[in-house]
Amino acid sequence: QVQLVESGGGLVQAGGSLRLSCAASGRTFSNCAMGWFRQAPGKEREYVAAINSNGDNIYSTDSVKGRFTISRDNAKNTVYLQMNSLKFEDTAVYYCAARYVSPIGLGSPYGYTYWGQGTQVTVSS
Repeated sequence: QVQLVESGGGLVQAGGSLRLSCAASGRTFSNCAMGWFRQAPGKEREYVAAINSNGDNIYSTDSVKGRFTISRDNAKNTVYLQMNSLKFEDTAVYYCAARYVSPIGLGSPYGYTYWGQGTQVTVSS
């Protein structure tokens, strides 16, 4: 079992930065790939970024490349999403998710078993 708690969301002006954190409980965090998803009102959930279990492989969707960076600290059981140059269209509830190491490639949004409760990110234009 993995329990996930996100933090770091808030209100920021366009062009600003936020860093989201996702703290995981359980001893199996280092065996999990971690992902960040987001969902804006009226839109489908979007797969934003992912990182493999030891942090040496990452994925990010095209719309955030060069602006968002995913990282993890297995000693702290925490995954981060550094968001720079935020845009109004980044406004959404952001969720972190975990899946055990599997053959599923990082670019696939499937297979995530554990989810956090979400944290709101609001970017004012």
